[in-house]
Amino acid sequence: MYAAVIIPARYESTRFPGKPLVPLKGKPMLWHVYKQALGAQMASEVIIATESPLIMEAARSFGAKAVMTSASHASGTDRVAEAASVAVPQADVIVNLQGDEPLIRPEMIDDVIMLMADSRADMGTLAKKIESPEQFEDPNVVKVVCGLDGYALYFSRAPIPYYRDGLPGAQAGPVYGYKHIGIYAYRKEGLKKLAGLKPVPLEEAEKLEQLRALSNGMKIKVKETSFETIGVDTPEDLAKVDKWLSTYS
Repeated sequence: MYAAVIIPARYESTRFPGKPLVPLKGKPMLWHVYKQALGAQMASEVIIATESPLIMEAARSFGAKAVMTSASHASGTDRVAEAASVAVPQADVIVNLQGDEPLIRPEMIDDVIMLMADSRADMGTLAKKIESPEQFEDPNVVKVVCGLDGYALYFSRAPIPYYRDGLPGAQAGPVYGYKHIGIYAYRKEGLKKLAGLKPVPLEEAEKLEQLRALSNGMKIKVKETSFETIGVDTPEDLAKVDKWLSTYS
């Protein structure tokens, strides 16, 4: 498999303008994501995809390969699809690694790429056990439930599965569900198909693009990971990541 990691990095973020370039330990946040991606053994190439000349300039300053994409894309998936068609048309597998995930691990990238060895899978992604009721109830934490075959059945901001008889107690070794980790691997044909699909009602209700794939019969294989990540959506999230790096690096 020829696998390429594409990092969509949009400057004009509604909630956090200029987010990819905010400093984190003296480097742009995007640099941290790129550095982690370079460590993935299964990836043949790492590319930054952006609509911003500022991000393009920053990427080149730290030696990254970067491509300009349209400013009109509605999602990171669309940006990744354009970049893949232009920069790596030979790739069998494309990984969508968000530019706001500085705590991603190279092993996680390798894990989603290896999911594509299953010829039935259109996409692959990761999930981590939720072990606190607070995180399980948090609508900002996306949950996923899977079938016995390891394929996603549904993603939701709601606490799924619903425990009719109440959440399990500590004596059961609590696992309340699985948090979705937002990194994806796509088979080339799967990415092209997804980018060409229109939004669906479930997606619009939950504001989760992966529901567009499920609603159209695409198969998403899920692997459990033990690694935690913190996506940066707000300046408060950035402070959490900075604290994590100070503590564990």
